Amino acid sequence: MASDQAKRRRGGIRERGGVFQVRVYVGIDPVTGERVDLAGTATSERDAEKLLTRFLAEKDARRAARSRITLGDACDRWLANLDVGIKTKHEYAGYVRRTLRPALGTVPLSRLDALAIESLYAQLRRCRRLCRTGDQLVDHRTDREHLCDRRCTPHRCRPLAAATIRTLHAVLSGTLGMAVRYGWITVNPMDQVVKPRAQRPQPDPPTPAEAARLIAAAFDQDDEWGALVWLVMVTGMRRSELAALRWRNIDLERAIIELRAGYVVVGGVGVHKDTKTHQMRRITLDAETIALLSEHRTACAAVLAEGGAELTGDHFVFSADPSRTKPRNPDGISNRYRRMAEHQGIDTHIHALRHYSATELLASGVDLRTVAGRLGHGDGSTTLRVYAAWVSAADQQAAAVMASKMPLRPTRRESGS
Repeated sequence: MASDQAKRRRGGIRERGGVFQVRVYVGIDPVTGERVDLAGTATSERDAEKLLTRFLAEKDARRAARSRITLGDACDRWLANLDVGIKTKHEYAGYVRRTLRPALGTVPLSRLDALAIESLYAQLRRCRRLCRTGDQLVDHRTDREHLCDRRCTPHRCRPLAAATIRTLHAVLSGTLGMAVRYGWITVNPMDQVVKPRAQRPQPDPPTPAEAARLIAAAFDQDDEWGALVWLVMVTGMRRSELAALRWRNIDLERAIIELRAGYVVVGGVGVHKDTKTHQMRRITLDAETIALLSEHRTACAAVLAEGGAELTGDHFVFSADPSRTKPRNPDGISNRYRRMAEHQGIDTHIHALRHYSATELLASGVDLRTVAGRLGHGDGSTTLRVYAAWVSAADQQAAAVMASKMPLRPTRRESGS
């Protein structure tokens, strides 16, 4: 006869006040270390027996999975089969390495359930490093080997961004969906997991006055850096597209710039890739920008001529290399821009210039489809979602314009007149 302890671990039915309580032990939560049970209530003993049978079957189904593969190994297999851009895959692999493997990487898929995953989300909202109370941790300045200095500080809990938790949710959904297809598990726990809520985008572009200060500061440093900041501001192009820009992509006579590729650095290695939307797009340039680029092209040609070389369409428009055969590092562009803005007392980053370009266009009455095309959004829905506040402002201007065009209302006649 089974021992009382074995019965408790297996599960059972208990009557309390005319209500039948059903509980089945299924294991220990891998994140919190707490006991996990399937529990429910019934109003009759017969219904309680049915509920117990269902809970036991669910528990046995978890244990009967065809493979003892762990979540970490499954994530690796999913990443190997994933057909996305190299930068996106690198980012997903980083989330697996930094977060999913330390928290749940050794857990067999058969033991993974919605409670464990939602517990992980809850802890990440408290601290991205999943620390426990009393842990003596250090927030290191880099993941690489280094000698600690004042930049390595005592740990301070910081929540993981909501957008990152949603990305982790996407990684887990893809991995566990694959596991069901391969027969490694019979039930996908992600079907019961509540998807983390998305935060409403809050673009924070520089004001026109701040934009003027940033342009002036950029040209004070050097003409090429000034031209770079100017071009991002008027076109709203991404920094990867900016780094990959070659002179053959700019038609000064037709006043058109073609964005066909991007350049990113992944794991310390530069990689040329498609644009984010995998589509080429053309942006029309204004006369002042054409004049600026013409001056920049002349300066680049003069520098190359001093070394006995001739400027061609293959040379990069912006390059820190005198031969102009190497693109600028996108991270270097961001860091230089951030330092320049900090020196001006402006809290911003270079991606905010995309927001600046979009908001100024929308506020000036340019239609949403045109703005979306210049930014390289796949459709207007992304532009509308991110810049809804400025669309509303433009709509208010439209209302004011219509009001100014309306004829005067006839005055109401007073009774008896």
